[in-house]
Amino acid sequence: MEFDLVIERVQKMMKNPLPGKMGQLMMSPKPVDESRFGSLVPDNVRKGAVLILFYPDDNQAFVPFIKRPSYDGPHGGQVALPGGKQDETDSDLSFTALREAEEEIGVNAANVELIGNLSDLFIPPSNFLVRPYIGFTTEKPNFIPDPYEVERIIPCQVNHLIDKEIRKEGEVVVKGNFKLQAPYFDIDSEMVWGATAMMLGEFMFLWEKVKV
Repeated sequence: MEFDLVIERVQKMMKNPLPGKMGQLMMSPKPVDESRFGSLVPDNVRKGAVLILFYPDDNQAFVPFIKRPSYDGPHGGQVALPGGKQDETDSDLSFTALREAEEEIGVNAANVELIGNLSDLFIPPSNFLVRPYIGFTTEKPNFIPDPYEVERIIPCQVNHLIDKEIRKEGEVVVKGNFKLQAPYFDIDSEMVWGATAMMLGEFMFLWEKVKV
């Protein structure tokens, strides 16, 4: 899908009210963990932000995902959006999203224009309340992955991302060999599930409601 048309549509859709839980539940693992929502978020939660970044390549719109290195932690080896924890020196969460994208994948934060943000999502395994921001850059970034944070960068064409055929469901093994059923996005033969899929679920809910 052409880059300019994607940005136009995203700007239009972000003028609508956020669906929040209604959109996030579309891609939530089963059984649904109600602690992710509303008043059940703990007082000692850590705050963070991620960035859904649109960029052009041969006039087509893309979004970069990252695959995290395997490590003994709740999100090791998973595919995610660039982002991370809010630092005390960050002016706000939008600054966090841009700073983390610059640190993790080498995007020049000064070249990114933010359109808005989706609903906050609580991630119980890591006790993070994460705010997804949506932004774009008019030139393809010179991606430089942080070797400590990023195993590889996965460029995903928007035409692929919005294709309902990539929304699947399968068994996921999490820490402690616990198995659960989870909907996921099949991106570059990777299972994009959990919090990242739930954020994308809210994005798709809004995207599909736009009249064009």
